[in-house]
Amino acid sequence: MEDLWKLAVLFIVGLIAGFINVNAGGGSTLTLPTLLFLGLDSALANGTNRIGILIQNLFAVTSFRKQEVHQFKASLKYSFITLPGAVIGALASVRINDEWFQRILAIVMIGIVISMFLPQTKKNYRNINSVAKNQWLIYIMLFLIGFYGGFIQVGVGFLLMAALYHILKISLVYVNMHKVFIIFIYTIPSLMIFILTGNVNWGYGLILAFGNALGGWWGAKASVKGGEKLIRCVLATAIALMALKLLNIF
Repeated sequence: MEDLWKLAVLFIVGLIAGFINVNAGGGSTLTLPTLLFLGLDSALANGTNRIGILIQNLFAVTSFRKQEVHQFKASLKYSFITLPGAVIGALASVRINDEWFQRILAIVMIGIVISMFLPQTKKNYRNINSVAKNQWLIYIMLFLIGFYGGFIQVGVGFLLMAALYHILKISLVYVNMHKVFIIFIYTIPSLMIFILTGNVNWGYGLILAFGNALGGWWGAKASVKGGEKLIRCVLATAIALMALKLLNIF
């Protein structure tokens, strides 16, 4: 009975986290503490969480594609840039304690939500081929974000959204489409490192992944139908909750 209760909690948390991750980011602030609460150490929880992240983003990518929201070549290019950083970050994660990141991360998240609501110059954001003049900056940012994603994952969606939105100048719907594709690709080698070092609980991970997958599929549909207004609301709420948690306010 106790095991069934734990599995039910993991599924529900995964469902909510999947929806939040696709529309904004920060779902891991729900899943990681839950895994820790269920008795996993930090490295094991970090690795186990990647199973849900991988499956969730696979479902989200599929959902976006079925709704004709995709740009495969661009997504693949951006994904490959994150891979070296993600591998280095994952290798570091299984060796280094990540607690010192928390307060800095809270400040970064607050800065991102403020930046997302700053006035933008009028452009055709639905044109996914429209990019900023200094597009080269996206390559540096993607490498660094890949490292962060491989290392801790928590909040990486916020960083990707900020980078893609402000540098590439595309709509938040397409930002989310690229985001889930990028995270799906770099999570593959990251997860392999956690598996090879014995830092994955498959039972918990697969149940969490089932919830993540349904939440991710639903989240992708809501993202396209609700458009930028919905995404901004989910984004602001998720970042605020994450920042408060990292600052130990609740």
